[in-house]
Amino acid sequence: MRQTDELTRLEECLDHIREAPADGGTVELIARRPAVDEREILTEATLDAHDGLVGDTWRARGSSSTPDGSANLEAQLTLMNARAAAAIAGERDRWALAGDQLFVDFDLSLSNLPPGSRVQIGSAVIEFSEAPHTGCAKFSARFGNDALRFVNSPIGRELRLRGANCRVAVAGTVRPGDAIRKLPN
Repeated sequence: MRQTDELTRLEECLDHIREAPADGGTVELIARRPAVDEREILTEATLDAHDGLVGDTWRARGSSSTPDGSANLEAQLTLMNARAAAAIAGERDRWALAGDQLFVDFDLSLSNLPPGSRVQIGSAVIEFSEAPHTGCAKFSARFGNDALRFVNSPIGRELRLRGANCRVAVAGTVRPGDAIRKLPN
């Protein structure tokens, strides 16, 4: 199969994405999903251990990955590397279309943040989940098949280019510009 120009362009962004800070970074964008296919860009968000990002539809939507269809606690919150979002979506005003809530300039790779790792983000603490966050039909429809192939490739999964599933361990407040930093195990 011949590689497309778009896939080549995305792969050329890998070095820049890999340069994201590994120990401490910055919250770049916060997006809430108040309804299906709706996004609100926030200047402040409350993260709650029961509700995830307060005002987001995570709990109401439920999950096909749980036996009873209830919301999956391990996918309560999703983070996406801001450098990957910029490469895939382009302008910042299109990042939220990915469906993630927090966009961070931070190394989200499995080698840097294996499942169970915790980070402080603003005044909250979140924990990275085992379940991978993968691209889906909506992601492909918004950003193209090449973007989907890019994030779901072996390197895309290792770097968590599609983002990372997390849960809120300690409630708190998050704002764009806040620090995100790894906590000791």
